[in-house]
Amino acid sequence: MKRLTVLAVSLALSVAALQASAQQAHKDKAGEHKKAAPQTITGELVDTGCYLGHAARGAKHVACATKCIAQGMPMGLLTSNGTLYLLTINHDNADPYNQLKEMAGRTVSVTGVVMTRGGMKGIDAAEFKAAVGTTGK
Repeated sequence: MKRLTVLAVSLALSVAALQASAQQAHKDKAGEHKKAAPQTITGELVDTGCYLGHAARGAKHVACATKCIAQGMPMGLLTSNGTLYLLTINHDNADPYNQLKEMAGRTVSVTGVVMTRGGMKGIDAAEFKAAVGTTGK
């Protein structure tokens, strides 16, 4: 009986140690891109709803995209190779993200930490600049 009790306690401690190890590994993975270096990505600023819904973009869609973004539609950065990045607000400085709301349909270069999770790509908009003399296609 004593051996059975010792065995049960040992087994319980082993399971608890494995669970703690798994939880720590998950916490480590969750913060893995916090230390990534900023990158600059160039593309057309689109509203994600109209772009994903019916490929709306470019100069003909600027008024609609501007309205959709002003009403809270998420913004995306569509690169020349067709990659779409969700733009996220930089927690230290929201100004670049808020100023980008006026750039619908224009080509911009956005600098920030690039993130990928669950197949979605995003960029934390820390700064941006408009490409000179360009508008959406």
